[in-house]
Amino acid sequence: MGILLKGGRVVSSDGVVEMDVRIEGEKIIEVGKNLHLGNDNIVDVEGKLLFPGFIDGHTHFDLHVAGTVTADDFYTGTRAALAGGTTTIVDFATQYPGETLTEGLENWHKKADGKCSCDYGFHMSVTEWNPEISRELERMMDEGVTSFKLYMTYDTQVDDKTIYEILKRLKEIGGIAGVHCENSGVIAALQEEAVAAGKMGVFSHPLTRPAEAEAEAVQRLLRLAQIANAPVLVVHLTCEEGLKEILTARERGQQVFAETCPQYLLMNKELYELPGFEGAKYVIAPPLRRKEDADVLWNAVKEGQIQIISTDHCSFTTKQKELGQEDFRKIPGGMPGVETRGILLYSEGVKKGRITESEMCRLLSENPAKLFGMYPKKGVIAEGSDADIVVIDPEASGVIRADEQLQNVDYAPFEGLNVQGKIAQVYLRGEKVMENGKVLKELTGQYVVRGKYSL
Repeated sequence: MGILLKGGRVVSSDGVVEMDVRIEGEKIIEVGKNLHLGNDNIVDVEGKLLFPGFIDGHTHFDLHVAGTVTADDFYTGTRAALAGGTTTIVDFATQYPGETLTEGLENWHKKADGKCSCDYGFHMSVTEWNPEISRELERMMDEGVTSFKLYMTYDTQVDDKTIYEILKRLKEIGGIAGVHCENSGVIAALQEEAVAAGKMGVFSHPLTRPAEAEAEAVQRLLRLAQIANAPVLVVHLTCEEGLKEILTARERGQQVFAETCPQYLLMNKELYELPGFEGAKYVIAPPLRRKEDADVLWNAVKEGQIQIISTDHCSFTTKQKELGQEDFRKIPGGMPGVETRGILLYSEGVKKGRITESEMCRLLSENPAKLFGMYPKKGVIAEGSDADIVVIDPEASGVIRADEQLQNVDYAPFEGLNVQGKIAQVYLRGEKVMENGKVLKELTGQYVVRGKYSL
């Protein structure tokens, strides 16, 4: 006995079509009009939109950073993800100093295995480089870790020579790197100037991490990728200057993918000027930019110049943020987002005419599945695919409130925002795991062995 989702409107990158969806076990076995009822359990979804389960390719759960640990671990983070329609996350395993990639991956499996309520995979953050690590990359690919993270800032950063060598090696084995692009030297110099001037408040955060420092790093990365003849992903793009560098590289014939996040589309740097220490809630890196940058990014999303929208979920409580109350450099950088990404994109994107349902499907489901080697197992409602389905009620509405969220933080960045539409149900591999904001079944997430990118 299976499940028949009856009367809904199935969303794909090609359009929105009224179709029924039949599920047996963990798989979709049939999609079509007026499917025979049989002995299936009938679920009436008339008037509802059926999206493929959302994929978040950028989360940081149970991460030790900035002298503390993120508020959300894999248990709380993946429950919140389900509530937001995300059925698969790809978190960042990290190779800490002195570790092999294998040790880094084992550490993240220990953090996540048996604790996830949605499916999950890992990128591998490479922070040290030598011939043995180069050989290890192939083992990572065999383990289903086919994408890698490089930092151009922080104490995990790698230099230009290393970036080039890693990109060249990934090109050989079919992997791809996502890169955090900021010029660390400029940031350090600007921070020293701010400290010398006694400007230790939150407002110094965006001033010491300007858009130009991001754009310069994007340009440098893309020239290195050009020399290595390798594809690359620019993560959490925030600004017009960075986008211009990406478009220029594409004009040269390079394969460059781009990711942005809801906060860069819907917030701006004026939040850092809130009274008291309130602005610390929005301290992230790269920082929020001008409203004009957000407008440019929305247009880039609409034009298909940005391929995916992830969250960069890296949550801290207000008390944790207070670690930097006397020194903006010590404010843990990051915000929660896995619970609100889907409804924000639907309400602020689709309902306001910025994107279509099909474009939302590409950004949150299909493109991430392809870029991170999970398509067509995930990312599409089609025969043979995993039955990961998000049911959205387009006529419902709601308000984002911290006291109603599952994210393990005491504030909501979008507190009080009225949203149009509601994530009514979520199916994970054929099982209804969320309904009306309540997680019905938890700890059923499985590790996803990912293939090579195909976007």
